[in-house]
Amino acid sequence: MNRDEAKTILLLYRPGTADANDPQIAGALELAKQDPELTRWLVEHCARQEAVRAGFRKITAPAGLKEQIISEQAAQEKITTWRRNAILAAAAAVVALVVLTPLWFQHRGNEETFAIYRSRMAGVALRGPYRMDLATNNPAQVRAYLAQNHAPSDYVLPAPLEKTAVTGCAIEGWQGAKVSMICFRTGKPLPSGQQSDLWLFVIDRSTVKNAPPMDSRRFVQVNKLMTVTWTQGDKLYVLGMEGDEQTLRQYL
Repeated sequence: MNRDEAKTILLLYRPGTADANDPQIAGALELAKQDPELTRWLVEHCARQEAVRAGFRKITAPAGLKEQIISEQAAQEKITTWRRNAILAAAAAVVALVVLTPLWFQHRGNEETFAIYRSRMAGVALRGPYRMDLATNNPAQVRAYLAQNHAPSDYVLPAPLEKTAVTGCAIEGWQGAKVSMICFRTGKPLPSGQQSDLWLFVIDRSTVKNAPPMDSRRFVQVNKLMTVTWTQGDKLYVLGMEGDEQTLRQYL
């Protein structure tokens, strides 16, 4: 399977569903872990899927639908007509959503939003064993390395995270800006070759469109990663791990 074939298969992939159990999709996902370009494409594809889902969630059932269905036998013809109109209205909304979502992304061009930034950073954490730019358990060395390479180093860690073991760091990119990736280990057993299971991404807030407001923490599941995002000072933080919200809250 080559990259183009994998993209064709992954167009049918819906994150968070049983699609990943399909042998062809599973094979394409495995290839994406080994191909950085395909990984970036997959992250953007998943972001578009999430945008479509968000649009669906905004479509509310017509008022009185339940009552109309219950009284169907008493006014069958009237209800049939009403339901047909409701279905047509819902279908029109879905068609508009499907048509407008790609146009919205096209209009945005390179103006990538916070949701895509978060998805891309989650993809970095989930892409499997990777080489850290610096492997160390010394937090001071991590800050010094990031500062020397002009990546955000004056970040402020929550008290529980300050006490969590550091394993190293890496520097990622976003729209020409540098992202500091600080890697931690919670202490639970890890698969062979994996050094970290908790990741913090720090970037200057001004470089990410639609960043969350100050003093606002948002928990969002991104594929297998539970993430929490917040803004403090001029920095935007994304913290993620495989687990649930309650577990992740222990590090805030």
